[in-house]
Amino acid sequence: MSKVLLMNGSPHENGCTYTALTEIADTLAENGVESEMVYLGKQPVAGCIACGKCRETGRCVFDDKVNEILEKLDEYDAVIVGSPVYYAGPAGQLCAFLDRLFYCGGGRMAGKLAAAVVSCRRGGASAAFDRLNKYFGISNMHIVGSQYWNQVHGNAPDEVRRDEEGLQTMRTLAQNMAWLLKNAEAGKKQGITPPQYEARIGTNFI
Repeated sequence: MSKVLLMNGSPHENGCTYTALTEIADTLAENGVESEMVYLGKQPVAGCIACGKCRETGRCVFDDKVNEILEKLDEYDAVIVGSPVYYAGPAGQLCAFLDRLFYCGGGRMAGKLAAAVVSCRRGGASAAFDRLNKYFGISNMHIVGSQYWNQVHGNAPDEVRRDEEGLQTMRTLAQNMAWLLKNAEAGKKQGITPPQYEARIGTNFI
């Protein structure tokens, strides 16, 4: 069975972001796809210090949930990242977390499905959504869309639950992801192999 990692990047464990991710988790389950939600917590998250140690060890020097997810990364076939919107961007601790996770494990993200989900009171959702999608687009991940940009509106979970279009967007996203995961699994059974990439070329503009 395919498995999806849901990352709750809000400091509010059961807040608006959680409400959106729960709608996705429930729809995935209805479509026969397992999911696991990880809450990043309220504690400060260290940013990447560009020490390069992860290139030697495959782990971050800051031993926190980044390493916990890295240890289990190969269990997941897809990743969905959820965040509140702060000043038209994702939560700062989530960005610090993702910077380190993708720097350490970006190569292992290739081929996984991915989606971002954002929650806002009123505005800034599309800018935050765009910021999160940057992690996926640079990592050979396959970004899954929905009927609208993946956003919900409300200042509290009860308000989000009244955002009928937003919740429908979450369900449509989950349906699309479940369908694509099943197609990928069927393709493997038919002997269709993942792309074989060229050796990476890095050009510095100096």
